[in-house]
Amino acid sequence: MTRPAEPCQTANLVGRGAAWAPGTCGELAQGHLDGTAVMVTCPIDVGSRAVVEVSHGSGSVHGPASAPKAGRAVASTLDLLGRPDLNARLDLESALPRSKGMASSTADVSAAIAATAAALDATLSPQQQAELALAVEPSDGVMLPGIALFDHLGGRIARTLGQPPPMRVLVLEFAGEVDTEAFNAGNRANGVYHDDGHFREALELIAAGLANGDPRQIGEGATLSSQLNQSVLPKPQLSDALKLGQDAGALGVNVAHSGTVIGLLFEADAELIAWAAHSARQRLPEIVAIHNCRMIGGGAVVHPGTQRTVAPTA
Repeated sequence: MTRPAEPCQTANLVGRGAAWAPGTCGELAQGHLDGTAVMVTCPIDVGSRAVVEVSHGSGSVHGPASAPKAGRAVASTLDLLGRPDLNARLDLESALPRSKGMASSTADVSAAIAATAAALDATLSPQQQAELALAVEPSDGVMLPGIALFDHLGGRIARTLGQPPPMRVLVLEFAGEVDTEAFNAGNRANGVYHDDGHFREALELIAAGLANGDPRQIGEGATLSSQLNQSVLPKPQLSDALKLGQDAGALGVNVAHSGTVIGLLFEADAELIAWAAHSARQRLPEIVAIHNCRMIGGGAVVHPGTQRTVAPTA
C-alpha cells in the first residue's frame, strides 16, 4: 500500500477524482481465436483504489515510484482529454498480490484512468479506457463491464459476454512470480496455441453459462482452459487442486494463464468454501495465501470523494 500523496494547493486545484477497479483471479479462459490472442476475464471484489488531484501547472505527473505504469496512464488520460498542461498527483491503494496473475497492474492503471477522468468531470467509454491501458502494457479486461472477451495485446476484440451468476472464487496463491508483460511478449504473442478448437469449446461453455445463469457450465469451461494451459505455463499443483475441488464440491477450477494462482469456483456455499480452504492448507503445502473472493462484473467505479473545484479551462 502506498502512502497518501500530499494534496495539491487549493488555489491551484482543478479537480479531484477517486475510483476503484477490480483485480482478477487469473482468467476464466485464455487462448487464440482465429489467430488473435484473447482472454475471458474473471473479475473479483478485491482491487485497487486511485485518487488523482489535478492542478494548474506545467504538465508534471507525480505518483508512487512503485507504480510507474499507473503514472503513465494518468499522463495519457490527460493527453486524451486535451489537458496535458495540468499537473497531476496520484495516490494508490491495493490489496492485490503482485506478479501472481491477479491483474494488480491493470487494476492500478484502470483505477488511475477512471480517477483522472473523474477529476475533470469527463466520461470515458470502456473501450477508451481499454485503449489507454493497452498503450501502457498488455492488460486484463477488468475495465470492461461484466465478464468480457478481450484481446489483451491489441484490443481488437473487447465485448461483454454477460454478468456472472452468484459465484465465489477461492484463490490459491502459490510461491513464485511471473512477469506477465515479458511472458506475453515472448510466448503468447508468438502463437503458443496452434489448435483453438478446444479453446472454442471452453469459450462456448462459459458463454452459455453466462447466458443461462448456470455456474456449472462456467466451471466446466474454465476447467478445460486450465488444463489446456498446462502445455503453455504448467502448474505443478493443478492436478491436486482439481482433486481438492472435486472433493469439496467445487464447480471447477480456473488459473492465471500467465501467473501462479489457481482458483476453485463455487456457488455461494460458505460451508463448502470453508472446508476447501481448510483442506487446501493441508493438501497443498506450497500455498502462501488463500483469498475468498466474490466473482463480480468488471468496470471501474468512481467513488465518493470526487470533486471539481474550478473549471479545467480556467
